[in-house]
Amino acid sequence: MRIIFQGAARTVTGSQHLIEVNGKKILLDCGLFQGRRKEAFERNRHEFCDGASIDYLVLSHAHIDHSGRIPCLVKNGFKGDICCTSSTRDLCAVMLMDSAFIQEKDVEYVNRQRARKQQRPFEPLYTKEDVANAMKHFVGLSYNRSHQLCPGVSLTLVDAGHMLGSAHVLLDIADHDTGKTQRLVFSGDIGRPDIPIIRDPTPLTAGADLLIMESTYGNRSHPPYAESEHELERIVNDTVRRGGALLIPAFAVGRTQQLVYALHKLHSRQAIPDLPIFVDSPLATRTTEIFRLHPEVYDDEIREFMLTDDDHNPFGFGRLQYTQTVEQSKALNSLKGPAVIISASGMLEGGRILHHLRHRISDARNTILISGWQAPNTLGRRLVDKEETVRIYDVEFPVKAQVEVLTGFSGHADRDGLLNFVRVMEKRPGQTFIVHGEEEASQSFAQDLRSELGLANVVVPDALQSFEV
Repeated sequence: MRIIFQGAARTVTGSQHLIEVNGKKILLDCGLFQGRRKEAFERNRHEFCDGASIDYLVLSHAHIDHSGRIPCLVKNGFKGDICCTSSTRDLCAVMLMDSAFIQEKDVEYVNRQRARKQQRPFEPLYTKEDVANAMKHFVGLSYNRSHQLCPGVSLTLVDAGHMLGSAHVLLDIADHDTGKTQRLVFSGDIGRPDIPIIRDPTPLTAGADLLIMESTYGNRSHPPYAESEHELERIVNDTVRRGGALLIPAFAVGRTQQLVYALHKLHSRQAIPDLPIFVDSPLATRTTEIFRLHPEVYDDEIREFMLTDDDHNPFGFGRLQYTQTVEQSKALNSLKGPAVIISASGMLEGGRILHHLRHRISDARNTILISGWQAPNTLGRRLVDKEETVRIYDVEFPVKAQVEVLTGFSGHADRDGLLNFVRVMEKRPGQTFIVHGEEEASQSFAQDLRSELGLANVVVPDALQSFEV
């Protein structure tokens, strides 16, 4: 058996790992590379999209850095099954269609500029039609139910507690060439215990022979979730006192729902003023509806809240409005007085949040709240790094708004959570590969696995590096 690390090696985005065994090729995730725009444009078009050579795809969850190149794979000849949980399939139906819409609009804008320079036009990475074709290949599976993927390979998906539908991938493999039977675990993105809405990650107590593991926060610790809710309360109130608006760029799936629920609780106990709160993201609106369709993944806190709260809806309350049309979104730019605006994208690389930033980033009364990890070379990372000016739609803007960072809402396990993921395993992996982290985080976490848990064979693979196992 061979493992080839085609993405998210010494970086976070573009998750993609290839397993070759028993004459078959099994792809784990097929994610979009995110980062510097020109580099992302080239890499997403030309790297690792040969779908005809892949037999099966197993998808850990719906986030675009794990699923975003699936339409390319199908467009380029993939004909096999895409196995994931049912809720991941439902999310991908709207998230990939939204991604295609963005691809088409971005290329339309670029092509207008290229036409003026008499340059040949670009084609979008994929279209809405490509997404529709890709969705025909999805196979929804339940958690903890074994599924025969192909001869000698059995697949089980276990709740990863990271977002709606997220899964740890367990492959029980009987290698016909070597006669060995091994369990390979791909962690996907590992969630945090005691985070509202979805259930805690399921411990993999049985362990693994081979482990491919994420390390996004491998060298950092999160504050307790309750502390982050208190910080959110402070940030809202400070912004209101200045007479400003609070802009929250947020991932449409997971983070937006967490923030809405937190603001709902603060509003219910009158910890924040009675101000208008907007979710200005059509994708977030659609995915919130999917959350409502899957109460089977809710934790006890949300179930209790739904029974006792006057609104009986964690994602909706009196002062919350979900915008739909472009006109409704534009109207927010002329809104006077304090308000909260939650909008995608989470790394500020596209979407409606850019329009709100353009109108409010140079006003010191306003606040920009960064609530999640920001990839290098993104606008979000530049704000986190306290750059004094940033470029939005090719125009430079001075950053005068307050910039706040809260990591406590993260759906990723921190260093201790990642260590605990391995610590509970009765059978410690004989070989561990650390992926999905920046270089410093991955190397630090790999060393912690060696020194604190005694794992002897821990590797941080390079991009395209392959291993016989």
